[in-house]
Parts: sequence; C-alpha cells; structure tokens
Amino acid sequence: MEHMKACYTAFESFKQQWSAYPGAIDVWIRNFDHVEQLFDYGSAVRKIMYTTNAIESIHSSFRKVTKKGAFPDENALLKVLFLRVKELETKWEGGHIRDWSLAMNQLLVDDRLKDKVLKYI
Repeated sequence: MEHMKACYTAFESFKQQWSAYPGAIDVWIRNFDHVEQLFDYGSAVRKIMYTTNAIESIHSSFRKVTKKGAFPDENALLKVLFLRVKELETKWEGGHIRDWSLAMNQLLVDDRLKDKVLKYI
C-alpha cells in the first residue's frame, strides 16, 4: 500500500499548489475514487491506461487532416477520412507498446485479471 500513500501525498501537494483554483480541486475531489483505482495496477499498466486512448488519437488525427480545407461534398470528406484510417492502420500494425512485457507481467500477477489476460494471449 506504499503506492497509495504516495498517491495521497501527491494529491495533497496538488491541492496546495492549485489552491487558487477551488473549482479545479473540487473536480478532482469528486472524481478521486476513479483516479485512485488506477493505483491498483503497476506503474507500467497505469502508463498504458492513461497514454493510449485510441479513440482520442483517431479523432485528433481526423482533425489534422480536415482542419485546413472545405470539401466539395460529403464523399470528398469521407475519402479523406478513409485514407487517414488506412494510414493509421499501417502505422499501428504490430501494435508495439513500450514496456509491454512488464505491463503484461503486472497484469498476470493480479488474480482478478489473470484469466482474462490469458484468454487473449
């Protein structure tokens, strides 16, 4: 439970540093149970959880290819988005995730998750 102690210490520090913004602190306090759950997992698993939101990544990529121009019709837009999806598919092929073996081992040690993880290996 040392990691939970570090979590609470960091949160107290955050609240002091951001005391001028009580609204921001309140959001964190109201939702801290969700943040706290992340600390049930090892650091490698947490990093993957908070850095690989695939949907946000796709949306960001779509915004990049559509922000500069107007499209003559809906089909032109759909073609651009389709081509971007194909590019992303190529880019993500192989699905390399940094420190994946460490994260996998952390998941396999957790009795609640072991059977689910083994199902997809």
